[in-house]
Amino acid sequence: MYVRAYEKPKSIYGVFERKPGDPRTTHYCPGCGHGNVHKYIAEAIDDLGIQDRTILISPVGCAVFAYYYFDVGNIQAAHGRAPAVATAVKRARPESIVISYQGDGDLAAIGGNEILHAANRGENITVFFINNAIYGMTGGQMAPTTLPGQVTTTTPMGRAPEREGFPLRVSELLASLEGPTYIERVALFDNKSRMRARKAIRKALQVQLEGRGFSFVEILSPCPTGWGMTPAQACEWIQREMLRYFPLGVFKDISATRPSAPTASHQGKLTDLASSPEEVLALLGLEGVVSAHPPWPHDVDAPARYRNPRIKIAGFGGQGVLFLGRLLAEAGMRQGYHVCWLPSYGPEMRGGTAHCHVTISGEPIASPLVSRPSVLIAMNRPSLERFEPEVIPGGVILYDSSLISMPPRRTDVEVLPVPATRMADRLGSAKAANMVALGAYLQLTHVLPAEAVIAALERVVEDRSLLELNVKSLRAGMEYVSARREHGAP
Repeated sequence: MYVRAYEKPKSIYGVFERKPGDPRTTHYCPGCGHGNVHKYIAEAIDDLGIQDRTILISPVGCAVFAYYYFDVGNIQAAHGRAPAVATAVKRARPESIVISYQGDGDLAAIGGNEILHAANRGENITVFFINNAIYGMTGGQMAPTTLPGQVTTTTPMGRAPEREGFPLRVSELLASLEGPTYIERVALFDNKSRMRARKAIRKALQVQLEGRGFSFVEILSPCPTGWGMTPAQACEWIQREMLRYFPLGVFKDISATRPSAPTASHQGKLTDLASSPEEVLALLGLEGVVSAHPPWPHDVDAPARYRNPRIKIAGFGGQGVLFLGRLLAEAGMRQGYHVCWLPSYGPEMRGGTAHCHVTISGEPIASPLVSRPSVLIAMNRPSLERFEPEVIPGGVILYDSSLISMPPRRTDVEVLPVPATRMADRLGSAKAANMVALGAYLQLTHVLPAEAVIAALERVVEDRSLLELNVKSLRAGMEYVSARREHGAP
């Protein structure tokens, strides 16, 4: 007989299925502090019993893939905008526990304005600020927190204050404002400092849980790869160099005297602006244009297997795959459904790879990420090869057969080949292949009426000739599927 003495926090996935490669390890470098901080946050979430209420806002930086690891609500924010996104989420869902997780480049550089004003407003959110004095993800460039004399790839002779300015002491800066409730700087260089960081993280979440306002924990974290050191040397460097410029301690704590949200918060007033779907539509100027009550699952033509689709659309940059996804989401919204559109593309953009995630649902959507699509629209062969294994059994694979000569290998899904590029070229421009594919998908599934998609097109496409081409291509795709059925094709 044995007793399990230690295990991963429940708020951390047991296996990282969303992560490419080995699902049992993180993507962080050996000795990186993110792993420690992730663990401490997850332990605090478990101990406070807030896993189902927690929403984590991920940054652009080394922690951009935090959603691989945290089994909580996850939202990806644009570079530096996590505090603004966190503000919106907290005001829309004041009962949730909202965490903004950011690095020094994300928070103190491009996001400096966002963190300053979120703190000044006293937003009831928690911010964890990972300060490793460098841009870790993008190649070790100088960050706003880089120390005087510190060598980086953009300061090979060391940071010179007369040339690059002085490092920003973010905790001290925010502590000078009236809005924040709790601000502390901790570090990760030995067991004692790590336990202090663990305690500060719990305190910050407790402040938010009690509705007492803005809480902020700055964590001095090792970056062995960016600093060109071993993990042990990196920990020593924090203690020897970083503490001289970034002293540890509590810079502000008025949690004992600050009133809780029910008596002092302005958030309730904001959430009371609209209490029904009809009032929301009226505020947006969409009353009478968008249905507040989706017809699924009763009065719509779509067979049950096609409803509530989770769609992945993929192809080359320039094929309009992101636009196709936006259009589907726009049309779905106009029909009154819950919708989500999440783009993903490489730095190449045009000519490189691109894909997007689209969800159209009669129920609230828990995550924008489509890891197991029920529909795959593949516009090139690399996309088909990459995403075909992800489609759920019984799903749909629609592919451009004029560019993809090898059909899908799966036998447990519905396959629809459409010569989209060739058809669009005959209509006037191969660029309209995305609309041919969309028309084919609509005719196959009847998920949305063509009129709703055309109305969305009219909203987003200003050029009249381009609009006409898109509508013509959409209808051509629909007619293609109708003709296949008439001839007995599956």
